[in-house]
Amino acid sequence: MPFYERDSVRIAYEEVGSGFPLLIIPGGGLNSTMAALDTAVPFNPMVTYRDDFRCISSDLRNAPLGGSTGPLDVEHPWDGFSHDQLGLMDHLGIEKFLVLGFCIGGPMIHNLIRLAPERVVAAALMQPSGYSPEYPDLFYQNNIKGWGPPLCEKRSDIDMEKIHEFLTSMYTDRADFVFTVSRDFVRSVQTPMLVAPDNVPAHPYATAMEVADLAPNSELTIYPWKDSEEHVEEAVKHARRFLKSHQPIVS
Repeated sequence: MPFYERDSVRIAYEEVGSGFPLLIIPGGGLNSTMAALDTAVPFNPMVTYRDDFRCISSDLRNAPLGGSTGPLDVEHPWDGFSHDQLGLMDHLGIEKFLVLGFCIGGPMIHNLIRLAPERVVAAALMQPSGYSPEYPDLFYQNNIKGWGPPLCEKRSDIDMEKIHEFLTSMYTDRADFVFTVSRDFVRSVQTPMLVAPDNVPAHPYATAMEVADLAPNSELTIYPWKDSEEHVEEAVKHARRFLKSHQPIVS
């Protein structure tokens, strides 16, 4: 497995296929790894789209079961991940790219567009995560139990106090909408976006639909789309059509 390294950050990544670059962000929250594409999401784009695009994915920095490591950026938690992703694209010599993300990939896509709008050609948000007022501390609680302890066991330089500070900065202090950007920002986004809503506490339907309603160049998949193999395949085909329709034509 190759690695991209920058200062104290080391990112494990893979790429398959050929064509216009497609960055794929696995689901699983802060436990997001490439292995989760086989187990934790409805389909694996690295397999599904390898004949359509140059597919690139990576383990999230500090996912306990992954190969990517780096400091906990308490001051700029979301930006730290975005800089890893943009840095990986730089490392591979890629300027412009498509992006498809599951779960935590939704907020990350918004942040990538905020930081580098000229580089993200189009984006597909599959079962995106977001804030739900019915479950206000869901992401803090899930990660303080399911992500923090195993990371502390793996890293002697990280303790639970640091985990608390990081999660508070990442989720509690941003407890609204999609965590990374405002509604006004989404209203201003010209980047084409495909939204595939889910309806579980971590992937609230209302938030996904609000994104689709606010973003001026958005499309929606069918809903529900994860309830049968036929519906998953329909969403897969929709995402393929959407991404291909927005990739630049190379003369």
